[in-house]
Amino acid sequence: MNTTLRLTMRRLGRQLDKVSTGGWLLGLVFFALSLTPSLIPRNFAVQGVLCGCTFAAGYGIGVFLEWLWDFLELSWPNRRVSRWVGRGFAFLCLLLTVTFLWFSTGWQNSIREGMGAPPVEANQPLLVALIAIVPAAILIGLGTALVRGVQLVSGWLGRLIPRRVAFVFSLIAVGILTWTVGNGVVARNALALADRFYGNLDRLAGSYESAPTDANRSGSAASLVPWDTIGLDARIYVQSGPTPDEIAALTNKPAKEPLRVYVGLRSAETPDQRADLALAEMDRIGAFDRSVLVLIMPVGTGWVEPSSIDTLEILHGGDVASVAVQYSYLTSWLSLVSEPDVGLETAKALFQAVYQRWTEMPKDSRPKLYLHGLSLGAYSSAASSQLYDILADPFQGALWVGPPFASATWRSATDNRDDGSPWWQPKVGDSSVVRFSNGGPLDPTIPWGPMRIVYLQYPTDPIVFFEPSMVYSEPSWLMGVRGAGVSPLLNWYPVVTFLQVALDMALAQTAPIGFGHVYAPQDYFDGWVAVTEAPGWSQAELDAMRTKLTRHGDVSVIGGGWFRSSLPVN
Repeated sequence: MNTTLRLTMRRLGRQLDKVSTGGWLLGLVFFALSLTPSLIPRNFAVQGVLCGCTFAAGYGIGVFLEWLWDFLELSWPNRRVSRWVGRGFAFLCLLLTVTFLWFSTGWQNSIREGMGAPPVEANQPLLVALIAIVPAAILIGLGTALVRGVQLVSGWLGRLIPRRVAFVFSLIAVGILTWTVGNGVVARNALALADRFYGNLDRLAGSYESAPTDANRSGSAASLVPWDTIGLDARIYVQSGPTPDEIAALTNKPAKEPLRVYVGLRSAETPDQRADLALAEMDRIGAFDRSVLVLIMPVGTGWVEPSSIDTLEILHGGDVASVAVQYSYLTSWLSLVSEPDVGLETAKALFQAVYQRWTEMPKDSRPKLYLHGLSLGAYSSAASSQLYDILADPFQGALWVGPPFASATWRSATDNRDDGSPWWQPKVGDSSVVRFSNGGPLDPTIPWGPMRIVYLQYPTDPIVFFEPSMVYSEPSWLMGVRGAGVSPLLNWYPVVTFLQVALDMALAQTAPIGFGHVYAPQDYFDGWVAVTEAPGWSQAELDAMRTKLTRHGDVSVIGGGWFRSSLPVN
């Protein structure tokens, strides 16, 4: 029996000697660290995928470091000792992984606790490990294929030129080929396929709804926008919203019928034509006769969050006209990582068309003009105008919610925050132009200037706080005092935290309302109160209205329950 065991251990040792020791060691360490908490809670299936990807990343880095050691012609003093040291470290890393799997449930529950969500009893550690095998094997296989390709090309070239020169040229050649195929063929075709899929879904999903009968609604028989050119998300925006009676019942004030204009991606050929169509539709229904006019850039799929516009219409007694123009079929997180500038041309075209008409109107009779966007819509909306072009006649303000990390205006304001203010809630200058909110009312005693800009962002929103530099440096939002909902057990680890938060971006819509990328109606309301300063409201009335915007599980309810905050994956 002892002989059999010794033979088995010896064979296992030989097999382990064939595998990169550095790859296994670092892979197991990365696997273990990926079990620690990040911004969004993960279930066992998602955790398994993340563990597999992080293991593959650690394995690749370990293999590279091992190769670099050999390339520099370094060696251990004693090969036998080094072999057993490697096996010892492998055992310790395996023990670390098992221990972290045991504690992973508690770590995930630390995120849930900060969000007020119920804890989970177990995180299925065995299933996590089994699921991780699949992405790890795929990624390591791809990496191995690239290494074999470099070796093959290097062998060919080595017959003609010096060996190390051949190696450098083979790296360049395989790198260029991989980038060309991966980015130019695979990625672009996958993106085109996703665009066609979401485009067909947008077309089919809305085809079962009948056109509105109200002549003031886009898509009606009187509308300039054909009903079959706007999809499901647009139709929810066009056909939902509070009626004058509902607004009056909530506010105890007289109310008007809010006006909403929507132009779909299929409604016209180019961004300029869609902007012109939106302007014509606004003229048709009298949008410029309202007291408040809002230019909305929707999220990637064309979605306009109901609570973002409903709360504004309630606040102003329905005396609001809003216009949204679709620019993509893709979900926001997919657009953000693949084509973040996809909505800029549309946002600029809409702003220029409306702003030109607005500036031609008498200042004492034109509506107040505001910009609004959520997620990728905030990114596009913020880039729709240039400061120097509007200084002579500025619009009144903007409410930008969940601005993506790639937004230049958000980044500039955050980078120039006052010393002492945290990254997740910056204070910019005297706060007369730009203010940041993590939810809740803004200080009404601080005076505003002629333009009011509010960024609404939750500290747990990975769309906002993802940073590519997390690969090698700790993000600023983890330093010092942490924002509400951020787990105290969240720590930064090179590469691992980058992958964790990158996956969090895809999970951002799964957080409870009021956390992640799911913004609560009462926080939209507070943002609009600060930006628009609606007349006719006392502080007591605002406080009373805020109490009617309640949070109940995963459904937000306004007043008597007529409003439901849909939570699409966008």
